[in-house]
Amino acid sequence: MKSVIVHTDGACRGNPGPGGWGVRLEYRGQLRELSGGESRTTNNRMELMAAIVALETLKQRCAVDLFTDSAYVRNGINEWMANWKRNGWKTAQKKAVKNADLWQRLDQANQQHDVTWHWVKGHSGDAGNEAADRLANRGIDELEGSR
Repeated sequence: MKSVIVHTDGACRGNPGPGGWGVRLEYRGQLRELSGGESRTTNNRMELMAAIVALETLKQRCAVDLFTDSAYVRNGINEWMANWKRNGWKTAQKKAVKNADLWQRLDQANQQHDVTWHWVKGHSGDAGNEAADRLANRGIDELEGSR
């Protein structure tokens, strides 16, 4: 099974506002960088999109070490999602899960791979996280440049 290292990040200028996501994939020393954006979104949605795009880009089952600076994404996938699914995508307070559309898409993508989720502190000098942050901001820049 291929082993891939992934760094993801999301960014938003205003929350909500224009947002971007960035993905850095590394396989056997080869790098692939991806970015994109949406005109009106939130930081959490962009963090989720980064992880989704990363996993959906991989065309065969891989062992993935995915690094994110989003506690929201890490906690959601590792701690909250099982209960949300059991409760019909409702929180413990019986409210609809925010961003359920993206959480469901991430759940699907996550099941296609053997993913180990890692949290890294953002803006702390981690090279992969800094690259993903740059890509997420590029996603916003390209979006704003196209207006």
